[in-house]
Amino acid sequence: MSEVEQPSGGVTAREAVQEAEQRGATAHVLDGSDLVSKRTTLDGIAAVLNFPEWAGRNLDALYDCLTDLSWLPEGEHVLVWSGFQTLAEHDPKAFGRINAVLRDASEHPICGREFTAVLTRP
Repeated sequence: MSEVEQPSGGVTAREAVQEAEQRGATAHVLDGSDLVSKRTTLDGIAAVLNFPEWAGRNLDALYDCLTDLSWLPEGEHVLVWSGFQTLAEHDPKAFGRINAVLRDASEHPICGREFTAVLTRP
């Protein structure tokens, strides 16, 4: 399931985590309730996915890290972005760009690590 799943049926973060774990994936939950800018969101994603220190904090670096994930165990890794609406409301342009990177990265995994992003309500 390599794609960014848009919120459907009001799925909660807890439900998304349960779904991921049921299929053997590792869930990484990003609480987006306070993420109002591109910078804070990129920092939040980097933190929950344990990006290496050398990773930059821009959209190109986000894509590179999400398509690699070689520092994480093999298998599927799911970013559960709870409260994405905060960024969408405060900075729609940044939200659109980050969402596009999540979608693109999910379509080009390498290193035996599949990436999926699920946007949920809190």
